[in-house]
Amino acid sequence: MLAQPGCAWCLRFDEEIAPGYPHTAEGRRAPLRRVDITEPWPGDLAGIAPERLTPTFVLLADDGTEVARLRGYPGDNFFWPLLGEMMEKLGPAPAM
Repeated sequence: MLAQPGCAWCLRFDEEIAPGYPHTAEGRRAPLRRVDITEPWPGDLAGIAPERLTPTFVLLADDGTEVARLRGYPGDNFFWPLLGEMMEKLGPAPAM
């Protein structure tokens, strides 16, 4: 999740989705990592294009390549279906 201080939509995501996200199948498969876009870009994300719009959700494959990107937070009713479409691009979840 690309975020920045003062982002009202980031705050809304934090209130509506973030508390339960780690407890979902999506959260276990794609843990949420926050990157502050006002700070230096992390070295391990050198191959990922930065973004000005926050929040932006960037889904990475295990090898660190970008699979999908969701710009903005569309609200809780739309976030989950859009995240589902992103997750489908990863392919089937590994067997547990």
